Amino acid sequence: MEWQLEELTELSLQEGEWTAIQSEHARLANGAKIISGCQEATDVLSDADNSVESTLSKISSNMSALAEHDSALSDISQTLESAQIQIDEAVHSLNRYLQKLDLDPARLSEVEERMQALHGAARKYRTEADDLPKLLLDTAERLDALTASQNIEALREKVKQEELAYLKQAKQLSQKHHKAALDLGKQVTTAMQDLSMAGGQLEIALLPLAESGVHGLEQIEFLVAGHAGSTPRSLAKVASGGELAHISLAISVITSKASFTPTLIFDEVDAGISGAVAETVGKLLRQLGQSHQILCVTHLPQVAAQGNHHLEVSKSQSDDKTLSQVVPLGRSERVEEVARMLGGATITDTTRRHARELLEQN
Repeated sequence: MEWQLEELTELSLQEGEWTAIQSEHARLANGAKIISGCQEATDVLSDADNSVESTLSKISSNMSALAEHDSALSDISQTLESAQIQIDEAVHSLNRYLQKLDLDPARLSEVEERMQALHGAARKYRTEADDLPKLLLDTAERLDALTASQNIEALREKVKQEELAYLKQAKQLSQKHHKAALDLGKQVTTAMQDLSMAGGQLEIALLPLAESGVHGLEQIEFLVAGHAGSTPRSLAKVASGGELAHISLAISVITSKASFTPTLIFDEVDAGISGAVAETVGKLLRQLGQSHQILCVTHLPQVAAQGNHHLEVSKSQSDDKTLSQVVPLGRSERVEEVARMLGGATITDTTRRHARELLEQN
């Protein structure tokens, strides 16, 4: 790689040079044709006895005189005058070009030699000539990386610096973890009192890790005490399904502003509750629905009545197959379903009135 870097450096190809040198070569290689063509053009336009310039001048002069007798020819006369001016400018431009034209044969030889060198290097390194400057940079970077990888002391120092940078950020994260754990634990504990878990509490423990990881210096564990006087233990081990649902609901409501999850699904969130607690759960779900899409499976009218939309899920048998069906409910159908939840199989006017009151309250 050192040899390649040296060779590419000596080549010293600049950005855009390949395109420029191709253009110059085309001009130098076709010098005779360019000179001949330009001289022929100036002869036809101005130098010959019947040149375009002299012929156009006569026609323009005649047309100008005729326009004095018929104004309809004025536009034509002006167009011819404009054409005469443009022809004159073209002749002057061609003469200036020929005066400045440098078609040194020695320069053509230099350009061809340079093109051959660049083309040979591109073929050797299996790339395009335009990409040689980038290849030079890439080779230098790779060589620097390989050289650095052989310096063990430098690598050890780099590891040390990276560890210090990690620990600095990890300690800052730990401070935020402790504050957030305390705040969230208190807020969830308060919410648990209204969710049929009076006296219960939630603690968030930060357990130091034997080896630090990508998430910081500690492992986070949720501890719960189901009632007053009990010792908080791991949530996954002591909480029932209903308690898990209630606690998860409380956490979801409290952390909803920081959550990027657009849809939350709750199943059996009403397990083991009724009455005022069920109404509290419904209100919490409705509150959470202001910032997220909430899907909730429930059998309690106090919870269902808080929903903005209702879907009835039913199952049926068909050809030895069980089919599930989901049907959106209209206003009257919502009243019937909530009434069925309230009164069971027999639905009376009283249960319908009660169902209507529940829905109208929300």
